[in-house]
This record gives sequence, C-alpha cells and structure tokens, in this order.
Amino acid sequence: HNNDKLTPITLNAITAASKLGGEVSCLVAGTNCAKVCCLIFVSVSSNLIEELTPLILETQKQFNFTHICAGASAFGKNLLPRVAAKLDVAPVSDIIEIKSPDTFVRTIYAGNALSTVKCNEPIKVFTVRGTSFEAAAIEGGSAASEEVSSTSPCGVSEWLEQSLTKSDRPELTSAKVVVSGGRGLKSGDNFKLLYDLADKLNAAVGASRAAVDAGYVPNDMQVGQTGKIVAPELYIAVGISGAIQHLAGMKDSKTIVAINKDPEAPIFQVADYGLVADLFKVTIWD
Repeated sequence: HNNDKLTPITLNAITAASKLGGEVSCLVAGTNCAKVCCLIFVSVSSNLIEELTPLILETQKQFNFTHICAGASAFGKNLLPRVAAKLDVAPVSDIIEIKSPDTFVRTIYAGNALSTVKCNEPIKVFTVRGTSFEAAAIEGGSAASEEVSSTSPCGVSEWLEQSLTKSDRPELTSAKVVVSGGRGLKSGDNFKLLYDLADKLNAAVGASRAAVDAGYVPNDMQVGQTGKIVAPELYIAVGISGAIQHLAGMKDSKTIVAINKDPEAPIFQVADYGLVADLFKVTIWD
C-alpha cells in the first residue's frame, strides 16, 4: 500500500485468502495508514523486512492466525520466507489455486506442469501469483478496524528513502495492454517503435530475456520466469521467438498477438493472432 490505498496484488491476495473459507484479516503497516480499509493496522516508520517480520509474528500470536499470505511481488517474496523461517515452517510460493485450506497448486518447470502441494505445517505461509486471482472489491465492505501495537525497532538496518521512476506509461505488472520486444528488434534504438505504439495504446513496454541480455533495455522490463509475470487484456509480442522462460511469464494474457518472421517460432503456439512478417516492414508502426 502507499498509505492511501492497497496495491493491486494485495487485493489479489485478499481474494485468494477468502477461498480458504474462514475470516480474512488484512494487516496494513505504515504511517497514517488507518484510513486504508483494513481489519488490522499498525503504525511503523518504514517497510523494512527486518522491522515487519517481528510485527507479523506478534500479530499472528495475538490473533492466532492459521494462514499468512501475501502477493508474490518482490516485497512479498522478500518478506514471507523470513516470516516462515522464524515460525520454523516451510512456505509455499507463488500459488495459482487453492484446493483446500491445506492444499495449493503452483506451477513448475517454467509453467509447463502443475504441482499440487499439501502443506501439513501448523501455520500455512504462502505467496499468491496475482495474475491467477481477481482483485477484491475496494468498496462496499463493512469490516471493523483494530490497531495493534508496533514492536521495538531491531536496529539492524535503517530506512533512508524510496523514489519511484516517473513514467507516463502504466506499470508493467498492472497494465491492461503490454507491448514486448525481443532480440528481433536488433538494437535498443529500435525499441522506439514499441514505445511509440505503447503511447498510442496506453500500454506498458516489456522485453524478453534475450533483449535484456543483449543490452537493448534494462532488466526491469524483462517479462518471463526470471522477470515479471504479466496477464494483461492484450499482449503484443514483437520479434520474440517464445522461449519457454518467456512464455511462463505471459501465457495467461487474455489475448496474445505475435509478430515474427519465423513461422515456426514457439510464440505462435500460444498466440491468438499471429503475423508472419519482418517486423520492420509491417505497417503497424504507421
């Protein structure tokens, strides 16, 4: 959250938690966060993992929670393994489905197989893939708020500041339209074709690992198993062959359009619409 509203992936995690069948509480930690719609809130001066972990442990002990979950964002992936270690339980990561309160489904082998995991731990700790669950409604609820006391600072590290890169385009993981480029673009300068198209579509711009490794674009644009997982309404893949690692990060997109000059490119196997052509000769950029 940003002390004003919950982030989209937190709303996805709330939906996932509701499928457990019990009462769902949302812990919101921060400064002036009481106005964020939640069940439990606490005032802390930073979002350092070292400071939040004892807070979560104390809250779990106070309310006797049986499950602790968070979105599988960089923040959630950093926080919950530490919480699980402190509780001496094994976490379940990046789940895409909840079968029962102790049984979860997650992808393995770059998304080519599904693993059903039964967790016998007394406290279940798991992260949720945001693209697999709808966002919970942010209005219409009637939950009461309850404040819990913060824990003493551990003093291991100090929060200095957080700054966000300013961009006129939507954030990659929450955009409704994503335009991604691969090594077929041949250079970073040619990504301007995608930037211009993205501006017309109000889209985010992504890239394959091959394009990132080639130095065309920074790694925060990477879509795939080792990058960001996206599931927009429309995903346009330009000059991307469709390596298994890339498909794992975008194959849940509602509509996939692929442009590649190789008719045998794996990307066409998951595409709803495909154009076999030289990307530099198509008229989509006009």
